[in-house]
Amino acid sequence: MAAAVTMSSQMAPSPGAAVRFRGVRSRWGALALPGAAALAVFFVVPLAYMLVRSLSDPSPRNYVEVITSSIYLKSYATTLLVAVWTVVVCLVLGYPYAYVMARSSRPISMILGFCVLMPFWMSILVRTYAWTVWLQDNGLINTFLLRLGLIREPMALMGNALGTTVGMAQVLLPFMVLSLVTAMKRIDPALELASRSLGVGPVRTFLRVFLPLSGPGVFAGGLIVFVTALGFYLTPAILGDPTKPLISQLIVERVNTLLDFGGGGALGIILLVLTLVILLIGARFVDLKEIVGLRGES
Repeated sequence: MAAAVTMSSQMAPSPGAAVRFRGVRSRWGALALPGAAALAVFFVVPLAYMLVRSLSDPSPRNYVEVITSSIYLKSYATTLLVAVWTVVVCLVLGYPYAYVMARSSRPISMILGFCVLMPFWMSILVRTYAWTVWLQDNGLINTFLLRLGLIREPMALMGNALGTTVGMAQVLLPFMVLSLVTAMKRIDPALELASRSLGVGPVRTFLRVFLPLSGPGVFAGGLIVFVTALGFYLTPAILGDPTKPLISQLIVERVNTLLDFGGGGALGIILLVLTLVILLIGARFVDLKEIVGLRGES
């Protein structure tokens, strides 16, 4: 009996430890206050203002228009389609790159990681305009193909969904690669060696072992790219088809050109709701902590 009491007293936290724990939590809470205040001022307040304007300027019928009008319905479909193709392009290009980066030696991996991060040092505007040099009718790609005799007239590489997808994929590719690399580096190489030692070929080992284990990175990267692509404005405005605008372009047109803050706010709320729905669906397949970087190494 005495031994049990002694053991329970040893396992119970001391009052001093509890006080220190509360002190640590209070310090972390104090450090989070500036960020929480900035989030409230620059996100919550504008969002609430946009919601109020969408319901009162001039009336809630703003939502009826943006939900039932064929113009906006086509724009929703175009936005979703471009976002899906952007994810596909980023995955096709990013998966092999991430695989090499995850399985290379540390110096090679650092060089490849440096190349992934380099685009973040350049403005998206500059990078998007650089694509016009490549994609326009007299651009580098069409000129090269014409001189080789592979085409007889310039191909339409911009001013359409193709140009938009290429430009957006180039901007969002690093996010896909970083998500994939994080998942791939958690895969124990011994699992692949064990599969090979059992007589399984490299292709089947990749398909049966490595690919399923990298699934969380694929879902996380795809979710990041897809959700981000839904709100892109600059790239589709420069490289896309002006007759088939994305939702972000219609929002800018309603607010800046037509001065219709109610209609623009309604479109913004619809886009926000669509994004939240996609995130909730994605949460069924991947831990959202993977995306925001809160999950520790296993």
